[in-house]
Amino acid sequence: MLKLMGGLRKEIGQVIVGQEAVVDQLLMTLLVGGHAILEGVPGLAKTLLVNTISEALSLDFGRIQFTPDLMPTDVTGTLIFQEKAGGGVRDFVFRKGPVFTNLLLADEINRTPPKTQAALLEGMSEGQVSVGGRAHPLPKPFCVMATQNPLEQEGTYPLPEAQLDRFLMKICIDYPEFLEEEEIIDRTTGDVEQEAAAVLDREVLLSLQAILPALPVTEHVQAYATRIGRMSRPEGESAPGWVKEYISWGVGPRAAQALIRSAKAHTLLAGRFSVTRADVRAVALPVLRHRLVPSFHAEAEGLGPDDIVDMLLDDVPTFNPRNEYDEVSRRILRL
Repeated sequence: MLKLMGGLRKEIGQVIVGQEAVVDQLLMTLLVGGHAILEGVPGLAKTLLVNTISEALSLDFGRIQFTPDLMPTDVTGTLIFQEKAGGGVRDFVFRKGPVFTNLLLADEINRTPPKTQAALLEGMSEGQVSVGGRAHPLPKPFCVMATQNPLEQEGTYPLPEAQLDRFLMKICIDYPEFLEEEEIIDRTTGDVEQEAAAVLDREVLLSLQAILPALPVTEHVQAYATRIGRMSRPEGESAPGWVKEYISWGVGPRAAQALIRSAKAHTLLAGRFSVTRADVRAVALPVLRHRLVPSFHAEAEGLGPDDIVDMLLDDVPTFNPRNEYDEVSRRILRL
């Protein structure tokens, strides 16, 4: 497994310079069978990155440029009235939209109205699209990787929290280091084009997705992920005092599910088969940052979602709401 994933990373690295953490998080998203938001300024090769991953995995790649005038049928497809071949019978025929692919890049998803954004929800949640009263299954695997530009917010329609929660991860792409940027310029201004060769195919990816749920998770690791989620809720009894001050809305149960599933994928990428707390901590930031709603007080102090997630991780090892119950158990055993 380690050799397989290493070969996949190496092939993607033939085209993408650096961004190892981002590549790993995208691969984890695919292993889980989830969806991801990529946030970064223009020019950081978000489209190239997603396309390269599709080539390395032999997946069909589709791209939709989201604009204010995009309609839901431009995403899902539509019914057209046409005459059937070999006769004069006319009927409605479904013409598939660009969502019918394995890896869909939803470019600048926040530039289209909520009605069009919602056209993706059924496919993301249920792997199908309903048009004209009929359900049309999407190909497997199916993954949406949506991009957002953090700079330009005029004329955008921010995704509501309920829709953000459907994305497994929010992956932030930063500027490359100096030497990495030099290599990017060298590669892209010469006469040699780099392409990624296929390392795996969709059948192998589907088999890896089937293996993932079988990876064992001990009770204490599962409880660890649950405590992280519960600590983020200001109204919860297990929340530390600062949570009530800095968080307006905490994460729901889907966050703990995403933590465990992503931790399993992190374990698999590392070539291991036993999930640890370290795996949960490694995926906590991309899994939780888009599910938390910082309070006005937190924003006034310059604290963003990433800072709050770090604070949660700092508190959770020593803050255990089950301690008093454990103490009661120990006293009973001493009697």
